[in-house]
Amino acid sequence: MTREEQIRSLMQENIVLAVGCTEPVAVALAVAKAKEVLQEQVESVELQLSKNIIKNAMGVGIPGTGMIGLPIAVSLGVVCGESCKELQVLASAKDNLEQAKQWMNSHSITIKSKDTSEKLYIECCCCGKSSSARVIIAKNHLNFVHIQKDDEVIFHKEPAKGSSQEKETATADIAASLSLKEVYDYANNTPIDFLEWIDDMAKVNTAISQEGQKGHYGLQIGRCLLEENDINTRKKIIGAACAASDARMDGATLPVYSNSGSGNQGITCSVPVIEYAKRLNKSKEETIRALTLSNLVSIYIKSKIGRLSALCGLVNASIGVGTALVYLKGGSFTQICYTVRNMINTITGMVCDGAKPSCALKMSAGLNSAFDSALLAMNNIVVDQTDGIAQEDIDRSIESLGKIGRYGMDKMDELVLDIMLEKGCK
Repeated sequence: MTREEQIRSLMQENIVLAVGCTEPVAVALAVAKAKEVLQEQVESVELQLSKNIIKNAMGVGIPGTGMIGLPIAVSLGVVCGESCKELQVLASAKDNLEQAKQWMNSHSITIKSKDTSEKLYIECCCCGKSSSARVIIAKNHLNFVHIQKDDEVIFHKEPAKGSSQEKETATADIAASLSLKEVYDYANNTPIDFLEWIDDMAKVNTAISQEGQKGHYGLQIGRCLLEENDINTRKKIIGAACAASDARMDGATLPVYSNSGSGNQGITCSVPVIEYAKRLNKSKEETIRALTLSNLVSIYIKSKIGRLSALCGLVNASIGVGTALVYLKGGSFTQICYTVRNMINTITGMVCDGAKPSCALKMSAGLNSAFDSALLAMNNIVVDQTDGIAQEDIDRSIESLGKIGRYGMDKMDELVLDIMLEKGCK
């Protein structure tokens, strides 16, 4: 496999279609798989979940239901889930909602926190009258590591070793070996026919943005920005992105191309880039290259932070957008590095307190930072390497951000979840 093929494989593994927020969807996927293994009517479901999964599933809308939280996602997994649909496992939720509600109200669903070092861990046991089935998903949303029926282990794989953080995806080694310069060169120089597949992301994510603009979803952040009297280009672009997040977080049934397991990160990496390219009258090729840069920068940075973290994923996604803005403005690689350094010194520390409608507000904050940082970079203004965690070498700056997200905020993660659980948002 050539290096170009390796990087495309990395991107295609991380940019996938999903219907609904990926954490409750991944739980529904585990339920659907366990149900299929059980091969009889499910009488009860028992879940053991990592704290990050619980945090991201508590307050987010489940597509097509008008409801939030895990119980309805679990019930839909039982009633209509098909594991072959992967992160689109809830695509038929609307048509099966009443049946799922009936199942939820007449059967037992037990949800417990799993004491594990894994940030992403889903263990599901579906019990019938005569048998039980257990499946485990770990490290990424589609990664089944254990499948069992009664005492028979049908499938098991040990976590891949090789570093202190272990491998979260099949292409983790590729992500770990990247540099920002290689990411830039790939987006800028790879033959365009090798990159055109990402145009599907533009179409799908633009569609949910348009839905969010015409509907009354979530906090309606996108609509409010777009309807403001003194609206400027920046607000139009940010409003279009936030409208997509409004719709997604409130349970719209439209699919989204996600990035690194997150629909909001996929929206952030794509919608602002598409909208900005339109306003600059950029060609389709230039837009595709900018989309490639935005998404691959986000994947690269996210590989340092970890799949789920106390650090909001819109940090890495917004940095990806910042690099694409500079690219579309005709900026140099040096100016792209300036943008990344400016943003690392601006939005590092934005906390993830679960998936919910107000994620669109964080998207707005991250994208405003992207515009500010790109503007400064295009004027050759950059924070000094003596400032905070900034370093002269851009990849070392990214490593520093990754260390904060992966290791430095574990206690923060626990505290955030404790506060959320104290509110009774179960």
